Amino acid sequence: MNYFKEVNVAVTVCDKEGKIIDMNDKSRKTFIKPGQAELIGKNVLDCHPEPAHSLLADMLIHPRTNVYTIEKNGIKKLIYQTPWYENGEYQGFMELSMEIPMEMPHKVRKPNP
Repeated sequence: MNYFKEVNVAVTVCDKEGKIIDMNDKSRKTFIKPGQAELIGKNVLDCHPEPAHSLLADMLIHPRTNVYTIEKNGIKKLIYQTPWYENGEYQGFMELSMEIPMEMPHKVRKPNP
């Protein structure tokens, strides 16, 4: 079962060379431009201008998580880029991009005694 196929979060997965190997429906709707057939098989680095291009290139070599928010066209998004592994071996990274409210509550949870 593909839990991410129709979820309202753009999920894009690339291999350790940066080749896009999977996109869910929201990712396709978000990133594939009119007249563009497909992004699977393309390099994720070609989809990003500087300084994001250099940052992602370095993340492919030195796997780590990168998290930030952006605002574009009046929509705020949380971007979560993180390495993915199979049997403990680094395989590439995935990006989750989700729309979030401009203002949102922040809750601090304390452990129960």
